[in-house]
Amino acid sequence: MATAVDNPDKPSKTRADTGRQVVARLEANPGVTQVKVANAQVYYHLDFLTDAECASLIALIDRHRRPSTLLSETGDPQFRTSESCDMDRFSPLVQPIDERIAGLLGIDPPYGETMQGQRYAPGQQFRAHHDYFHEDQPYWPRMKAEGGQRTWTAMLYLNAVDEGGATWFPQAGIRIPPRKRMLLAWNNMQPDGQPNPFTLHEGVAVTKGTKYVVTKWFREQPWFR
Repeated sequence: MATAVDNPDKPSKTRADTGRQVVARLEANPGVTQVKVANAQVYYHLDFLTDAECASLIALIDRHRRPSTLLSETGDPQFRTSESCDMDRFSPLVQPIDERIAGLLGIDPPYGETMQGQRYAPGQQFRAHHDYFHEDQPYWPRMKAEGGQRTWTAMLYLNAVDEGGATWFPQAGIRIPPRKRMLLAWNNMQPDGQPNPFTLHEGVAVTKGTKYVVTKWFREQPWFR
């Protein structure tokens, strides 16, 4: 019998169970608020980070940033124009935050990918995309070996942006403006563990200022790289 990781586009008991457990944990946390949308599970936690942590993460991104990349070719050179920084999950700065995110969601840390910092200067963007994977894509054999389908995404906002830079979910009908210290989390799956198309989201172009965020993705199995 094929395991859940073999069928990223189909329902999955493993992913469904993870979703139920994370939702129960988030909804029991008085610091977490659910975004009221019908077709996706989206939550936020204000003041998840301190100002000092935000400043340190911004400095880390600035030191190590490089052009952002894509798993799939789009033919559109403007699809993702930000800069990114893969973080050392065991560094004294990163590890406590990394484990705090996992603890908030109730997902064991080994299931989480390395945190990735992103910097958006004026005009930079990440056009509408899903965080989950598809079996028919060339990247899938490697993603399967590294832990399978992505389940939850957590995003940390490190600064206020003068203008633009919202996280927009066009199909769910919500637009989240950057708010310093806030964590935003969403389930990339439907309740049955199948990918949720309503989690399509876009990093809207910054029009004034610079936007810094950190993204952490979780897998259905422990992440190996």
